[in-house]
Amino acid sequence: MPKVRLSGTVLGTDDPGREARARLLYLLFSKGWDIYNSNGDQRITLSNIERKIIEAESFVFTPGATLEDMFKAISIFVGYQTLDRNLAGKPTVILNTDASWNPFFAVLDHLNKMGTIKQDHRDFLLAAESPEDVIETLDLVRMKGLPDAGREKIGENKAGSFEDPVPADYIGNVCVFCSATLEDPGYLADGRALGRTLAENRLGCVSGAGRSGIMGAVVEGSVGAGGWTAGSNVPHIIELEGLPDGLSSFWLRPDIYTRMEVMIENSDAFVIFPGGAGTVQELLALMIFKHQGNPLMVGKPVILFNRENADGVRFWDPLIGLLGDLCEPGSFGVAESLDGILPLIREGLEAREPAEA
Repeated sequence: MPKVRLSGTVLGTDDPGREARARLLYLLFSKGWDIYNSNGDQRITLSNIERKIIEAESFVFTPGATLEDMFKAISIFVGYQTLDRNLAGKPTVILNTDASWNPFFAVLDHLNKMGTIKQDHRDFLLAAESPEDVIETLDLVRMKGLPDAGREKIGENKAGSFEDPVPADYIGNVCVFCSATLEDPGYLADGRALGRTLAENRLGCVSGAGRSGIMGAVVEGSVGAGGWTAGSNVPHIIELEGLPDGLSSFWLRPDIYTRMEVMIENSDAFVIFPGGAGTVQELLALMIFKHQGNPLMVGKPVILFNRENADGVRFWDPLIGLLGDLCEPGSFGVAESLDGILPLIREGLEAREPAEA
């Protein structure tokens, strides 16, 4: 039987999504689907999510969207974008009867307008208005397939891991999550400036090791200023984006989840620069880790660079609004100017010292 992975959790007998989930379970079973996570009690981690994706042939999200649900949905969307072979032809349907997914969709629409998401999320994360619509959509996609993500490989991955120790006089490493596709000169200049600032202030620069867009500019700025610059990437994304020159350390990983994990392990602070779906995915992972009290994120500051463009639009406003309803106060800071980032990094690193002593 085909296997579908069901996301979402029923919170007791009074949960408003309980009836819709029950109806959905009945229809899936009656149509011959084998259901993973029917009770909504399975935990997904960075170390097991790729295996969960491989095991399933389709994905269905239910009403009552949580931070974890949104992380899983954006992760699948990123997989479609980056031509992850483990997602080829596998449909994703979101049952949005309570409109709880609307703020998440609004973030994706905003990023599409800002130019960091090229695809229309509606073509890949398929919204359904009823359990019956879910079944029809799954059947339709299984017959017709998913649209092309519009990306082509530029080469083969021949990279391997290597490591040069962080200089002894460095005060910490800052991970920069950002776009590898945005080519606006103003954004690229900001990326180079941030990389240079980190190097000049004895801060290591960790990134997703992309050659293009803001990601490539950040690496260029750090390397050009003589900084210790590290990154992690996966074979199928390297084939799309290439690797930057001058990295001090590089960690090759098999999937985007273990890639995130090694970046988090080797970083003391995080800056969320303008980015696309991958950047949202990475930020959500940080927030989930913070809420769980995961040792990898204890005391590590997260700063969103809410850059204003020429039209007066601040890049992360919709995402900040979304997180305001889902995250605990103090989970992240916001810098509205490039000059405001370094003070927040220093403040966060200084606050960690007593706890680590």
